[in-house]
Amino acid sequence: MQGILPLPTLPLDDPSLYFNREQSWLEFNRRVLEEAQDAEVPLLERVKFLAIYSSNLDEFFMVRVGGLIQKVQAGIHRGSGADRMAPHEQLERISQTVRQQVAEQYRCLTADVLPALEREGIVIRSMKELTEADRKYLYEVFHRQIFPVLTPLAIDPGHPFPFLLNKSLNLAVMLRRPREDEPLFALVQAPAVLPRFVQLPADKGHVLTPLETVIRLHMADLFPGMTLERNAVFRLTRDSEYEIDDDEVEDLLKTIEDQIRKRRRGAGVRLELENDSPVEVEQFLISSLDLDAADVYRVGGILDLTGLFQIHALPGYAHLREPQFTPQPVQEFLQAANPWAAIRAKDILIHHPYESFGPVVDFIEAAARDDRVLAIKQTLYRTSSDSPIVHALQRAADNGKQVTALIELKARLDEERNILWARELEKSGVHVVFGFIGLKTHCKIALVVRREDDGIRRYVHLATGNYNPQTARIYTDLGYFTCNPDFCEDASALFNHLTGYGELPQWRKLVVAPSRMQAFMIAKIEQEIAHQKAGREGRIIAKLNGLLEPAMVQALYRASQAGVRIDMICRGICALRPGLPGISDTIRVVSIVDRFLEHSRIFYFGNGGNPLVYIGSADWMDRNLSRRVEVVFPIEQPELKQRLITEILGTSLADNCKARELLPDGTYRRVTPAPGQPRVRSQERFLELAAANTGRWLNGLAPTESLVEPEPNKKRRQRKRQSG
Repeated sequence: MQGILPLPTLPLDDPSLYFNREQSWLEFNRRVLEEAQDAEVPLLERVKFLAIYSSNLDEFFMVRVGGLIQKVQAGIHRGSGADRMAPHEQLERISQTVRQQVAEQYRCLTADVLPALEREGIVIRSMKELTEADRKYLYEVFHRQIFPVLTPLAIDPGHPFPFLLNKSLNLAVMLRRPREDEPLFALVQAPAVLPRFVQLPADKGHVLTPLETVIRLHMADLFPGMTLERNAVFRLTRDSEYEIDDDEVEDLLKTIEDQIRKRRRGAGVRLELENDSPVEVEQFLISSLDLDAADVYRVGGILDLTGLFQIHALPGYAHLREPQFTPQPVQEFLQAANPWAAIRAKDILIHHPYESFGPVVDFIEAAARDDRVLAIKQTLYRTSSDSPIVHALQRAADNGKQVTALIELKARLDEERNILWARELEKSGVHVVFGFIGLKTHCKIALVVRREDDGIRRYVHLATGNYNPQTARIYTDLGYFTCNPDFCEDASALFNHLTGYGELPQWRKLVVAPSRMQAFMIAKIEQEIAHQKAGREGRIIAKLNGLLEPAMVQALYRASQAGVRIDMICRGICALRPGLPGISDTIRVVSIVDRFLEHSRIFYFGNGGNPLVYIGSADWMDRNLSRRVEVVFPIEQPELKQRLITEILGTSLADNCKARELLPDGTYRRVTPAPGQPRVRSQERFLELAAANTGRWLNGLAPTESLVEPEPNKKRRQRKRQSG
């Protein structure tokens, strides 16, 4: 990335003190690729990580690269980030980095993963490897299942170059008419409705071949009587970035629908092409798609490795996967007659996916059928395709309850699903609101209003992750249930602010962006500086997904210069450069990439020995703090606070298996156990803790103590022993 240039005398806004956003994201995706390259990761999980790497890269080109190309075309030469790298330079560096990483990805696939799969009986055959029996079988499959779906497309003055779907797999064909020398071009699209790999008969295991191989075998049937020459598989990625002019919006739903239609026809930003494709085909595609040579990425293997999800999903092969797990039940809900009794008894913190997401779904479903429930209000940012929560909201409205759903239409790449849910909910009588035009509503909050014997009572669920039961099994997140009146007053005020008019309320507990979150977080950092200068240990731990906002980075630099010890558990983008003498030498940044996507946000401030802990939906990114409605909130109950500090933050910081440490030059170094140090894989420990606590609860015992103690507590106890 960037060399180590800073000196202690540099001002804290100097560009050399910041990593470039896009390069930092590519380093994150490299860590995903490293999981595929790791021989200790179960084989089919390595296949999954190869697919995730490709899926991530697709979205990166659609959104981030597309946006940079728009800036270059608009003549914008100045970088907008704190690093101030110009858009054209960012595109050049992205191209270099991606080409190098993709070459690594294909080396991993062809030299390592595919041979290992073959040894396990999972074989992907190329054209040359097909047996005569395979070819006979594929002839039948092609003519019965594939040929009827295909549409060969001639390219000539009477047949203009067709519109190609984003991320679709296509074959470009060079051919001639009999007794004519002039070359012709045609296209065949491999339909996305067909499986990426075609299964072949096998006595044991699984034998497959790519869909395009089957099409190539029978190309003559698509162009009868023509002389076929060369063909090449290619894939086009389109720009999916869009901007909405807030001043021009009259109907947000219609505006988003219009943008989605335009996005489908976005300009090409990347052309993936087989390594041995003819130069004539490349030039033909560049010209037809209005691309530059720099947009072409030749790859040494099967195109579209997101198709490897199909291989990962093959039945059986338990020994090639991570051990199966069952999210553990939440004892407070099991012991109570209903969710309301459980939440009235105590505030409840749930750690997903180690503990079940079921109580969240049950909370909304119970509210939908409970005659005493008067109203439900909920934000929806991303949810599943067949969401039980959305269906519960529909039933609640059918049952005559007042139901409000605040749906974020601008959730990137989920716009169409959210539009569909918005319309379905409106049909059921749900009051659907889209929030503010200029801000995304990203907070995760549900409010239930219930009539009880002693009057009206409100119940609130707040979370770090989306109301999505599917991703709740693969993302690490935190959920919090309470009927604390202060939280409930704030929740009501927030919904009223989002759905109506009025000045911002005086918040009791919630820290809300964009109104005050950045200032609040900086104030907490400044308090740690004051504690450090007063002789009390300043301490900050933040677990988040991204750190980009320059004001936050500068506040952390100032804290480090004052001697505050800072640990950042930052999964993805990180603009901060740790370990710079005189600037950030007390800051450590680690990233954990493992079987579950780290997604929870936790903020710890030592506060002179009386720690403050917050969780919520916001990262320390400019978009979260300035352009989204976000909520962060305190966890104040001693046992829940201690769980966050000791169990979750402490175990995450102790990870020496899946953690990588960010170095001053922008690269990451894998953390490994020191000699004699116990092995700690944090996600594995969380699974063990959840299962152990469930077992102890079933036996009537107290929960197990956390396995790792955070450094601040440990050091304090050591000092006490030494002084005593």
